[in-house]
Amino acid sequence: MLRIAGVVLPGQKRIVIALTEIRGLGTSLSAKILKELNIDVDRKADDLNEEEEARLRSRIEQEELEGDLSRKVSMDVKRLQDIGTWRGYRHRRKLPVRGQTSRRNARTKRGKKRTGLSGRVTLTKT
Repeated sequence: MLRIAGVVLPGQKRIVIALTEIRGLGTSLSAKILKELNIDVDRKADDLNEEEEARLRSRIEQEELEGDLSRKVSMDVKRLQDIGTWRGYRHRRKLPVRGQTSRRNARTKRGKKRTGLSGRVTLTKT
């Protein structure tokens, strides 16, 4: 059982895929790191020896991952809102930020459709 950056990696998966369990590491970055460390991407995560685990752990600690990454992203959004940019305004209003149409679409971002009713529950005949 391999534990890197506070995340337990699935041992039965290939190491290049298992590393993607860490937030901030995708397949391309994990493949680049493994190539840099001369570790075969097709090996299972449980098959790594102690020395390879230590090298991998020390290399991954250099990247910005997990909590640091989410803190950086939230601070970036907060900065945009504070300086009053259009993107910050769209974030604040929970609307699509990157220019998508929001008049009819964007249900994922905007949430469930709200009607103009008073919110009163009407009884239906059963």
